[in-house]
Amino acid sequence: MEIPKTYSRFKTEFKVRPDDIDMFNHVHNSTYFDYVLAARYEQMEVFYKMPMETFLEQGYGWVVRTAHVDYKRPLGLGDTFTVETGIETINPKGCRVTFEIINLKTGKTSCDGWFDYVMIDTNTGKGVKVSEDMILRYSI
Repeated sequence: MEIPKTYSRFKTEFKVRPDDIDMFNHVHNSTYFDYVLAARYEQMEVFYKMPMETFLEQGYGWVVRTAHVDYKRPLGLGDTFTVETGIETINPKGCRVTFEIINLKTGKTSCDGWFDYVMIDTNTGKGVKVSEDMILRYSI
């Protein structure tokens, strides 16, 4: 039986801004997606040493195929929180990135979930294989 590979997880800290708040006085559900994407963007550069710009220069991009979020507790104005992300699986067709958003005041999970990403050729918009080099660089 093959032992599943485990990958590193990384944290990025944010603070809820006034424009994140919806009419119910908490963070709008779609903003949680923005938080995860912003965290991944930073983490690609800081931890993986292969930022999104490198992919774009090579004519590639990552697009979300499927996203799942399990909302547990709302974040409110001024709350500070971490977005912890990590690759769960990676293969030549794409990867799954899991995440957890934790309210630093309470220490409780605000939401968690996952994104399935597919690599595309930015000129054609069609899916392409993830190179072995890319898989290796992100397999930390």
